[in-house]
Amino acid sequence: MKTLLSTAAILAFGATGALAQTVGFSQIGSESGWRAAETTLTRQQAEERGIDLKFSDAQQKQENQIAAIRSFIAQGVDAILLAPVVATGWDSVLEEAKEAEIPVVLLDRQVDSDPSLYLTAVGSDLVHEGEVAGQWLVDEVAGEECRVVELQGTTGSSPAIDRKTGFENAIEGHDNIEIVRSQTGDFTRAKGKEVMESFLQAEGGGADICALYAHNDDMAVGAIQAIKEAGLNPGEDILIVSIDAVPDIFQAMAAGEANATVELTPNMAGPAFDALEAYMADGTEPEKFIQTESKLYTQSDDPAGEYERRKDLGY
Repeated sequence: MKTLLSTAAILAFGATGALAQTVGFSQIGSESGWRAAETTLTRQQAEERGIDLKFSDAQQKQENQIAAIRSFIAQGVDAILLAPVVATGWDSVLEEAKEAEIPVVLLDRQVDSDPSLYLTAVGSDLVHEGEVAGQWLVDEVAGEECRVVELQGTTGSSPAIDRKTGFENAIEGHDNIEIVRSQTGDFTRAKGKEVMESFLQAEGGGADICALYAHNDDMAVGAIQAIKEAGLNPGEDILIVSIDAVPDIFQAMAAGEANATVELTPNMAGPAFDALEAYMADGTEPEKFIQTESKLYTQSDDPAGEYERRKDLGY
């Protein structure tokens, strides 16, 4: 990527803080409450900064995202935000953005492309998220045998890959903990419920399951419904740990139906716009990865209060 954009692009952002630039935002879709909150907060951040945000919902399809990016390039936007649905297959369209001198910022997910093709990536350490979840389970079962079922995210996506890796890192060497079944729930509540139903049927009606690890809270909430319908008590008969910290999981935790969640902040746009503003002002290049905090919440962390604090954030 060129160190400096064209003078026109720099002036489009301006140096006064009264921003009036146009930014394209290719969002994965609305597969989860967390994703909806990210969209809401991105729009709020853009409005507060005077940014004209061109929004495109990809409906979980990479081909839709590639088409949206090419449309943004054709429109001559000043920058592009991309939350990539999968990690691979982006080289050509990112090359096109680079040739058009349009900086691309990745939100909450990574791509398997040369880092020179994007300005920066804003997100949590996805492997670390999985490690935090896995370590919680290690500590919670304290050496007792624990058969785990895993609801993976969208196949091929960086969160699914990294959150699985992190969890496995945490339980490695703890022979009492074993992942006995693992299948994608595609990050959705409905699919999480469906797959959990199959897990329960395959594992003695749930009697042989110690814990569920879900790559996001929405799948966990769907699984909780399946567990209840099977006549079991989620959070007691089956321990539940997931990732995102959306309001509904705090409701479940307050009811004793979930045990722990690892926070993924939905405000990726704030740091992204800050990085773009500095870059457009004088060519200052940010670090290639801007990391957000990942915090563990359990039933002892006032889940009812956390729900109240988060319920109006757009989830």
